Amino acid sequence: MHLLDAAATEAALPFHRLIPALREAFAAGDTVVPPRQVLALPGLVGAPGVTSLVMPAWQGRHYAVKTVNIAPGNAASGLPGLHAVVTLFDAQTGVPLAVLDGGVVTARRTAAASALAGSWLAPRGRPLHLLVVGAGAVARLLPMAWREVRPLATVSVWARRTEQARALAMHWRSLGLIAEAADRLDDAVAEADVVSTATLAAEPLIEGRRLKPGAHLDLIGGFTPAMREADDDCFRGAGLWIDQPEALAKSGDLLGPMARGVFGAGDVRGTLSSLARGEAPGRRSDEERTVFKSVGTALEDLTAARLAIERPAG
Repeated sequence: MHLLDAAATEAALPFHRLIPALREAFAAGDTVVPPRQVLALPGLVGAPGVTSLVMPAWQGRHYAVKTVNIAPGNAASGLPGLHAVVTLFDAQTGVPLAVLDGGVVTARRTAAASALAGSWLAPRGRPLHLLVVGAGAVARLLPMAWREVRPLATVSVWARRTEQARALAMHWRSLGLIAEAADRLDDAVAEADVVSTATLAAEPLIEGRRLKPGAHLDLIGGFTPAMREADDDCFRGAGLWIDQPEALAKSGDLLGPMARGVFGAGDVRGTLSSLARGEAPGRRSDEERTVFKSVGTALEDLTAARLAIERPAG
């Protein structure tokens, strides 16, 4: 059985391999993804408990389960509040094949899915100005994923804590990107060709009136009904795609505008599966604004885990 810690998991999932693997998995359409299970584990007397999310998926001879444990009480002990592992099994025999760092898998497959959607939805024909909103684990990876599908002219980053944005821009510059921290979010949004948000915001950060014609908005946060990164104007007059149908029931970014009649479920132009199979069109024109909303799926965890134990050709 392969045991991959954080560094080994990261090394096993380069974006130039992960993005095509996700494209193939979404196109195949034969992965079984049951609903995730949410377990509430009681804590000791007077202490908060642990919420455990169990996310299974299987396809062919492989079966994977991601377990995410959220422990708010860990802060008092100086421990991270979230821990996750992905376990890969042989689906025919039940033999464990690998255990991977679940946090790394989640961050890398999430960034890769955004870039995959962008391969159909982002502007074409010129190097792009990418704006990253947020400075967490997923945000840190976004430029490296995006440059696999589009040439990047510049990368900007905005975060609530300016020092985090500046440190992240410096990190990207060390990797050869032209990167800078943005002081004003509204101005940065107005200048960007692609706006990619990876935050835990509960109120909209992005105003649709600030987005320029032809811009692509990639919404990664907002994966619960109580979270939201974009206002209603972001969706008015824009083409909308989602990663999977469950997004319409889980995302506050979508539930609010739908309840207010901004758009309906029938206005969604496609999912990653329908895009990958060529059943849904991508961007229609240079001037069209596009929006992609993701909430994540265990299909991506299974694909990443399987890829991590495969030896690359050559």
